[in-house]
Amino acid sequence: MQPDELRTLRQDCHVTQVELATMLDCNERTISRWEKGKHPIGPQWAALINDKLGSRKIGTEGEGLGSEFTFVDLFAGIGGMRLGFENEGGRCVYSSEWNRFARQTYKENFQDDEEIGGDITQIPSRNIPPHDLLLAGFPCQPFSLAGVSKNNSLGRAHGFAHETHGTLFFEIARILRERKPEAFLLENVKNLQGHDGGRTMEVILRTLREDCGYTVPEPRVLDAAGLLPQHRERVFIAGFRESDGFDMSMVNFPSREEGPRLRDILHPEDGSEKAEPPYTVGEQALVADKYTLSDKLWSYLQEYAERHRKRGNGFGYGLVGPDDVARTLSARYYKDGSEILVEQKGRNPRRLTPRECSRLLGFPKRGGRDFEICVSDAQAYRQFGNAVAVPVVERIAEAMRPHIHRTIHAPTEQLELPVLNGH
Repeated sequence: MQPDELRTLRQDCHVTQVELATMLDCNERTISRWEKGKHPIGPQWAALINDKLGSRKIGTEGEGLGSEFTFVDLFAGIGGMRLGFENEGGRCVYSSEWNRFARQTYKENFQDDEEIGGDITQIPSRNIPPHDLLLAGFPCQPFSLAGVSKNNSLGRAHGFAHETHGTLFFEIARILRERKPEAFLLENVKNLQGHDGGRTMEVILRTLREDCGYTVPEPRVLDAAGLLPQHRERVFIAGFRESDGFDMSMVNFPSREEGPRLRDILHPEDGSEKAEPPYTVGEQALVADKYTLSDKLWSYLQEYAERHRKRGNGFGYGLVGPDDVARTLSARYYKDGSEILVEQKGRNPRRLTPRECSRLLGFPKRGGRDFEICVSDAQAYRQFGNAVAVPVVERIAEAMRPHIHRTIHAPTEQLELPVLNGH
């Protein structure tokens, strides 16, 4: 079997390199090396590949296993949205992320052939391949308040284009208008709903519905605490070009009370897991000393919390144990770790290790190995603090999947959009 034959067979079956590695019980990097011609594909492997993939080809009516839809991953971060939809049969065909450290982590963990774009504001829509679903965890920015009449007199854009121009949401709207995927899912912080007195969300929804031509049910805020030992509230906005009744209330989501506790993600420190330097060391895989707070920092945090307590403020550190649920992990965690400090008997509390942070966000094993952390601790804390909770996205993907499938296989005439606002 030649590299091109393997790549073509895998892509025809709509199977990612990670999925194929799991089927063959090998590392995804092996698949990547085979497809790039860096290592020969032995006859035994070729026979096993044909056996595994032969039963996964999708039939003429779109049924069967393997990938059922394609998607693009914009503002990708380290791939949390991607993981959630890959696990529900999606295949990523394009990714974009501007931060070079996040791109490094993303590339290390996703060995597929698709390009990773940089600054989305510099990428023409025509350079983004056709796709069924657009995913984007975009930053929240204020929108312009300037009036239409003033901008008319100055010859500037107005309406939706003016209101969103200069924001990163404008880039999403641009791609939705020009590439017209069948569906999208956007993610943002909970505070987006109340930003600028609710006006920001109002502009976003009007743009998606009236300018881009999508049916958009009411957004929903989901707290990861139902699935992970962390309170992490995020707002999700879904939309379809042709809706068959999907609503965010269809997402099956457990209550906070049903969620796991920190013991499920903390290093056990009893030798039951293999040591992973520099996070854990020795036969017992004990958390490295560098994660324990210094006396100076611990004293400062306690004094800071006491000052604010006397003023009636809620600022302070969050001290947790194995039976607790943590506060939200933020991108500033690298500074002092104050929002989540793990109790230690007879010692100062400690920060979470980056590996514990990956577990706290639900980043799973892929291709038989842990999610790869290939950056400094400070960058890893930033990346996981900005990341989406993977199991939350999986639940949304599970609910959206049948609707995406029905939409992309609906008769063409049912998918024609009316002309809206000149687009």
